[in-house]
Amino acid sequence: MNLIPTVCYMFCTGEKLYKLVVLSIGLLCVLQAGLNITLRTSLYGCEDTEAVLKNMTKERDEMMKKLTTFADYSHQGWVYFSGSFYYISLEKKSWKESRSYCQQRNADLVIINSREEQEFTRRFRKEIWIGLTDREEEGIWKWVDGTPLTTRFWGRDEPNSHKGRDEDCGEIKFYDNEKSWNDKPCDIENVWICEMTLAL
Repeated sequence: MNLIPTVCYMFCTGEKLYKLVVLSIGLLCVLQAGLNITLRTSLYGCEDTEAVLKNMTKERDEMMKKLTTFADYSHQGWVYFSGSFYYISLEKKSWKESRSYCQQRNADLVIINSREEQEFTRRFRKEIWIGLTDREEEGIWKWVDGTPLTTRFWGRDEPNSHKGRDEDCGEIKFYDNEKSWNDKPCDIENVWICEMTLAL
């Protein structure tokens, strides 16, 4: 399966879903605001109604800002999955350049924390940089946020620094198998996945 049709399929069929989700969340926000006003008015009395209304307006504005952010990222090619937005590149760069691209967008290379996230990243069926490296200390693999590697999906006999090469960066390579990670020289060019977690 080619990456471009896969991404197009996800966005073309998902556009109505995104609009429906944004509209639904917006309606829920309005309902929540009304309920909060009613509850706070009954709890604190009428003299505090103005303060309650100001607080509710602030909460509503913050929620609408988050909804707008959700819609903006979705339309810029980011895919929402399980609490994070992901950007799958169409071009290739080294691991360091890939990470820099993500960081310039307030994101970072993907950190895979679960079997579900592993399955999500394998869907793209490409060799893809992930946010895993042992550049600081050989053999001690860490994620780009500094957390140690706990959940592992290394391919068979990986990581292995094949033929004595300096392979300090992680990629998804064996996408036909759940155990798909591989260590690779960081200067090789791959596509990559950025991850941005937003508190929605």
